[in-house]
Amino acid sequence: MSAFPTLWKREMGAAFRTPVAYVAGTVFLLVTGTAFWMLALRLSREPSDATMASLLFGSPWLWLALLLATPLLTMRLFAEEYRMGTMETLMTAPVTETEVVLAKFAGAYSTFLLLWIPTLAYGPLLAWSGAPLDPAAWGPVGVAYLGIALIGAPFIAAGLLCSLLTRHQMVAAMLCLAVLGLLLTAGELARQVPAGPLRPVSVLLSIPRHMDDFAAGVIDSRTVLWHASAAVLLLFASIRLLEARRLR
Repeated sequence: MSAFPTLWKREMGAAFRTPVAYVAGTVFLLVTGTAFWMLALRLSREPSDATMASLLFGSPWLWLALLLATPLLTMRLFAEEYRMGTMETLMTAPVTETEVVLAKFAGAYSTFLLLWIPTLAYGPLLAWSGAPLDPAAWGPVGVAYLGIALIGAPFIAAGLLCSLLTRHQMVAAMLCLAVLGLLLTAGELARQVPAGPLRPVSVLLSIPRHMDDFAAGVIDSRTVLWHASAAVLLLFASIRLLEARRLR
């Protein structure tokens, strides 16, 4: 029988037995709540023709929330095992490296998705408050949440790999922050590429552009494949690295 369900439950329990998930949740809701409050104030003074999804998911605050929450959720995944001295026990248990990596990813990714549940109230609250929004734009909101789930997968996978590279949680968090910041910066720079043969590649690399498309209700199969492939490659790298360490 696969050990994955047991390891997944272990990871979920570990996340909520330590302050990490609560700190990540507090930081995340503080940032997204501040963004929502500022948006509500602006809409109460200035009507907007923008869609609900573009207003909720087109803000720079979204990326700040992701950049802060992701390292907090992933920094402990392997670094904590090393600190507690449980890594050797885990590696001598009858489990495979693939099961360990996938369970840790699933635990962190599940927690990441849970963070977004309170934000489901933001759209209805705006509508209830009488903000001048187009009520026909609820469909793209669902697509935008799908986009968040897709973008979050490689982000969490990158954080997991960073945690595997070091025994120190803060180092893992800073490394993850640097990697994610580089990805977003590279994507923004890619958006400045002029029309030409490299233009399609630059569009594919731009994660903020992907989010803009999702917020517009557009699901591009190339974008879905890009994020899924990135997550798989990062997880594969983590599995191989863990295998190499187990053989030492």
